[in-house]
Amino acid sequence: MDPRIQKLAKILVYHSARIAAGDRVAIEATTAAEPLVRALYREILSAGGHPYPLLKIPQQDRELLTFGNEEQIGHVDQLRHQAYQAFESRIRIYSSTNPQELNDFSSSQQALFQQSKSPILRTQLERGAKDEFKWVTTLFPTQAYAEQAGMDLEEFQDFVYGACLADQEDPIQSWHEIKENQAAGLDLFQGSDRVKLTGPEIDLELSVKGRKFINCYGINNMPDGEIFTGPVETSLNGWVRYSYPAVYSGVMVKGVELEFREGKVVRAQAEEQEDYLLKLLDSDPGARYAGEFAVGTNTQVQRFTGNILFDEKIGGTIHIALGSGYPETGSSNQSAIHWDMICDMRKGSTIEVDGTPIYQDGKFIL
Repeated sequence: MDPRIQKLAKILVYHSARIAAGDRVAIEATTAAEPLVRALYREILSAGGHPYPLLKIPQQDRELLTFGNEEQIGHVDQLRHQAYQAFESRIRIYSSTNPQELNDFSSSQQALFQQSKSPILRTQLERGAKDEFKWVTTLFPTQAYAEQAGMDLEEFQDFVYGACLADQEDPIQSWHEIKENQAAGLDLFQGSDRVKLTGPEIDLELSVKGRKFINCYGINNMPDGEIFTGPVETSLNGWVRYSYPAVYSGVMVKGVELEFREGKVVRAQAEEQEDYLLKLLDSDPGARYAGEFAVGTNTQVQRFTGNILFDEKIGGTIHIALGSGYPETGSSNQSAIHWDMICDMRKGSTIEVDGTPIYQDGKFIL
């Protein structure tokens, strides 16, 4: 086994999920991630926890949408939901063998499939906000992800384990150092009101008054590297054209441009998969409002891979998520979706907070 896999398992168990004796831990993955699932199983046992692998066969979701009827596609996964309601933790491993497996299904089928996940997502966010549920999401490098990112498998493995710091001698200490470094940028936002973002692809204002910013250093995401909050729901005004394709549930939507008025998306267009974009925006009332505003800070991630777990962390970018917000930030927005979309701020772009520039061309002005 690649020693970096074992080190990643230790990061997830002891740093991210902070597994304690007696914790019941759901391990969500496909069978393609068997090496990491095995390493996690052992580490959770060593920590005194109870591992529960909840494994899917490769392309299982495609099988559901191909052969299932509307009732079956919209059915809430009872095992997962019960685990989220009762367990102390879950570790999810993205491990697809075909990241575009749902691309050729109708937008209505895909929207129905996303709605089936809404109760599970809501439980995760609500229990997580009260520190009742320790959850983390990571990725196992498959050949399909490597191809999507434009790399060979060995190069992509190096990229993934490097972004997670699993190639370092003491990665957990390194993640705590990242926390300390990000705190200075976070302090520039905390306690403020108006945020103005300008650049070649963005002219947007929003309010963060009374909202809490979160310092992300590997607790819920691995890799990590961002600071985020939930903006005031009705505060977004302006437009943004997202620099990279917006990927959701394996569907790649290119050239997304949104216009906000009093928080709501009032105009949306895309160069490709526009129908899918519009269907998801009409999933429910909360889907057209923003649940998250964030700044990516991970300098180890500097290229687009087509996977939001990495792409939203690109140092020098911001992202805004449509749909569900995180209650711990003060957000009250609820939706079946949480869709992160990324705008590059590394050239000709600024962020002002209450009229004072704090960020220029992808870097904080400290």
